[in-house]
Amino acid sequence: METVAAGLTKKGYAVDTVYHGDKAYDRISVNHIDYDLIILDLMLPGMDGMTITKNLREQNITIPILILTARDEIESKVNLLLTGADDYLVKPFSFDELFARIQALSRRPSEMVPIVLSVRDVTLDTRERKVLKNEKEVPLTLKEFSLLEYFMRNPKKVVNREDLLSHLWDFNYASFSNVVDVHVKNLRRKLDWDGGENLLETIRGVGYRLKD
Repeated sequence: METVAAGLTKKGYAVDTVYHGDKAYDRISVNHIDYDLIILDLMLPGMDGMTITKNLREQNITIPILILTARDEIESKVNLLLTGADDYLVKPFSFDELFARIQALSRRPSEMVPIVLSVRDVTLDTRERKVLKNEKEVPLTLKEFSLLEYFMRNPKKVVNREDLLSHLWDFNYASFSNVVDVHVKNLRRKLDWDGGENLLETIRGVGYRLKD
């Protein structure tokens, strides 16, 4: 799982890893609102991946779940899907295939999520990972891109630092870290290249808001 986590981190995802089934189940049960996708190894120590999936679905936790399994029997695959898994991937697999499955699951939200987002003169293309302001490309890091996407999906909403940390950084980041403020400052500077009104405003003592 270290290789998978490292590969996803390079792609810009915030990744938490847990190596025991019982701890994984407890983490997801309590913090499921902070996660967009769960990748489970079927043969975890303690509670196995299928049991975790079954228990989560019984709690009406609907996060997409991708199971990694070494079993290639048809019956096992069917059981995984009947239990509530959204997809499975048989080991060994390539990282490109895993990433393709993740992208496919991420395009299956309860509501249709637009691929291209626009606020005023800023356009963000989630598929191409490009940001344009006044039709000129704005070069952003992966984390800055993710921050802007989160703001653009929540326009006019006051977003606090804890929300940003939980959605865009892994579980180990402390809430008192100034990492959010640093990235927002850099993002604001890059979006303000033309000297126009900045989209991001600071709500003192609370967080940030994207003007619409």
